Amino acid sequence: MLTRYYEKKIQSLLKPGKVLVLYGPRQVGKTTLINTFLSSYRGNYYFGVGEDRALRDILESDSPRRIRSSFSGYDLIVIDEAQKIERVGSGLKLLVDHLPEVPVFASGSSSFELSNRLGEPLTGRQRVITLFPFAVMELKEIFGPMKVIEMLPELLIYGGYPEVLTSIQITQKKEYLVGLRDSLLFKDILELENIRNSRKLSDLLMLIAFQIGKEVSLNELSGSLGIAKQTVERYLDLLEKTFIIKKVRGFSRNLRKEITKSSRYYFWDNGIRNAVINNFNDIHARNDIGALWENFLFIERIKKQHYHSLYTNNYFWRTYDHKEIDLVEERDGILFGYEFKWSDRRNKVPRLWLDTYSNAKFQFITRDNFLDFVT
Repeated sequence: MLTRYYEKKIQSLLKPGKVLVLYGPRQVGKTTLINTFLSSYRGNYYFGVGEDRALRDILESDSPRRIRSSFSGYDLIVIDEAQKIERVGSGLKLLVDHLPEVPVFASGSSSFELSNRLGEPLTGRQRVITLFPFAVMELKEIFGPMKVIEMLPELLIYGGYPEVLTSIQITQKKEYLVGLRDSLLFKDILELENIRNSRKLSDLLMLIAFQIGKEVSLNELSGSLGIAKQTVERYLDLLEKTFIIKKVRGFSRNLRKEITKSSRYYFWDNGIRNAVINNFNDIHARNDIGALWENFLFIERIKKQHYHSLYTNNYFWRTYDHKEIDLVEERDGILFGYEFKWSDRRNKVPRLWLDTYSNAKFQFITRDNFLDFVT
């Protein structure tokens, strides 16, 4: 049993009259986390799934009387896959308003769909947490630092989904990731937005997969795919809201030659990225190890920020004459620049960066110091 970061924290996050909302990608372990928490919960709780018709009828009824009589007497109310319930936000608002002594715990796979349905009704009544594929900081707690270092090659290729980590055979890992890739693309997104041209969506994601660490041009994507720029923007937005990719913008304050209008995209999981391009070759037989390393470090850093509640603005920095920094963090009024290097060869610290931003810090992140950076 692999322990998750939130496993011992959920109890302290639950508050009377509030909804604790758990987001996360499909098959990342949300239901397992809920069941593990409930197995040791001391109290009278209700657990329901959004697909249950009786539950939907009650929460969609807009009847305070029905909601109060149906849920009174519980110490905790838990609803999994809450996005399956129409107007779930209004239903949960009535629930916490008329049973203010009871905390509510709701989860959903699609932040896009669930957040739209929670929306305004739960303003000021909810706290959102997100569960990602396993973070290195979680694996370090379970296995210790040396084991994580040994696991690094497989993490770069197969990622951190629970099923991948617990599968012994490499063929099982590959089959799972390919199946998950198709489930994420052809079930979640296509059903969510009724997208008819699934091939274009798949092709777009493949183009993004080959541009890790590079600026993405919407006009070039539009031309390559033969679809409107607005459609490309819509697809990218959906891919981000369904936890497949993460967008980062360019940083600029002082120089006209800094690139700011384009964005970069990273995959929330290296395994999904490699499944998109159908490449599970060993790290020693790849020509994209730099991109894999950058994607891995960027996302692991974001997970650390999220789990440790580090309030940070994240950017990349690049000039038109090709000076660049992979990750810029802006926190507490200070700029921190990080350049990711798989090889031992390091370039010089970009003098323009330090000269332009006098309070800025800079550090190379390599295989020698990555554990401190992501844990």
